[in-house]
Amino acid sequence: MTADLPTYRVATIPGDGVGPEVVAAARRVVDAAASQFAFAIDWSEHLAGGAAIDAYGVSIRDADVAACGAADAILLGAVGGPKWSDPSATVRPEQALFALRGGLGLFANLRPVKVHPALQGASPLRAELLAGVDMMIVRELTGGVYFGERTEPSGEPGARTALDTLPYAEYEIARIVRLAFELARTRRGRVTQVDKANVLATSRLWRRVTDEIALDYPDVRLDHQLVDSCAMLLIRRPAAFDVIVTENLFGDILSDEAAVLAGSLGVLPSASLGARRTEHGTFGLYEPIHGSAPDIADRDIADPIGTILSAAMLLRTSLGRSDAADAVEAAVGGALDAGWRTADLADPTDQADGLVVVGTTAFATAVIEALQPVFQATAPAVA
Repeated sequence: MTADLPTYRVATIPGDGVGPEVVAAARRVVDAAASQFAFAIDWSEHLAGGAAIDAYGVSIRDADVAACGAADAILLGAVGGPKWSDPSATVRPEQALFALRGGLGLFANLRPVKVHPALQGASPLRAELLAGVDMMIVRELTGGVYFGERTEPSGEPGARTALDTLPYAEYEIARIVRLAFELARTRRGRVTQVDKANVLATSRLWRRVTDEIALDYPDVRLDHQLVDSCAMLLIRRPAAFDVIVTENLFGDILSDEAAVLAGSLGVLPSASLGARRTEHGTFGLYEPIHGSAPDIADRDIADPIGTILSAAMLLRTSLGRSDAADAVEAAVGGALDAGWRTADLADPTDQADGLVVVGTTAFATAVIEALQPVFQATAPAVA
C-alpha cells in the first residue's frame, strides 16, 4: 500500500483451471491503470472451489467468505474441473459460488453483451446481425431452482425419482426487476422480461410483479418474452434487446447463449451485486462468464479479456473509478484494433489475416501498452 494514495481493498479468488492465469492478467492491467490514475489496490487472495477442497476439504471456508465480504470488491477467476466433477459428491466446487452469493447478499448478476467491431469475424453470425448489439442481461442469482428444496435420485433402477423445486418470493422478483428498470433508464429505455408463464406458476408471478413495477417507470418500454422464443430471437435479432431480466436458470442459459454473439465465452464480463454500499460504491463480485477450462490450464493460452473487462466493471461500480474503468475498456479495444488476439479469437494457421496470436500474458501486456495513449488522451490538461 502507498500511504499518500487512495487505496482500495480487492479480494481475489483465482480458483481452478485457467482462473489463476486470467486473474493474474487482470491484476496486472488494474495495477497499471492504478499507477496512471494515482491510486493503489491492496490485493488479498483466497481459495475457493476445487483448490479449497484440496486444501481444506470444503469449497470455501467461512473465514474466507467473511474476508471477501470485508473487502471493497471481489475478483474471481473460475471454479471447478473434472477432478471434482462427481455430481453425487457431498462437497463440490460450485458450492463456493452459492456460499458467496447467498452469504454476501449478491442477488443480481449483470452480464453486458457488446460486439467489438474487430471481433465480428469471430462470431458465427453474419456481420449485419451483429451491428448495434448492446444488451445487458440481468439474472436473478439467489433464488429459483438452484436454491429450492430437492430430493436426490432414489429408488430401484427403472423406477428412480428425483425432485427439484423452483421457489420465488415476491421481494426476490421485485428487487431484481426494479434494478433492471433503473438500468434501462441509463441505456435505451427498454426492458424485456423473460419467463415461461404459459407453464410455470413462478413465471406468472414474475410477470405479474413486473407489470406492477412497470407502472413506476412510464418512460421505459416493457416487453414479455417466453424463454424459448427469446433464445431464438437472441440469434435472429440480437440488436433488438436492451435490458433482459429473468430468473436464475433461464438467465444462466441465455447469457451463455448470448456469448456466441461476441465470438467467444472468453471475452464477456459479469458482475454480481447486492444492495450493500461501501465507502466507494456498490459491493460486488466480478468474474468472466467462462468456466475453468482445465484442458488449457497452465498453457498461457486462455483469453483474459472477460476477466480484464470484469475488473473494469469492478473499478467503475465498486471502487467509483470510472476514469480508470473507461481507460481499461478503451485499452482492450485498442489492443483488439491493433490485431492482438488469443487463440480462441483467431485461426493461428491463417497467415494473411493480419492478426497476431498471443498468449494470456502477452495479451495483457498489449492492453497495458495501450493504456498509456488512452491515459494521455483523457488526462486533464495542466495549466
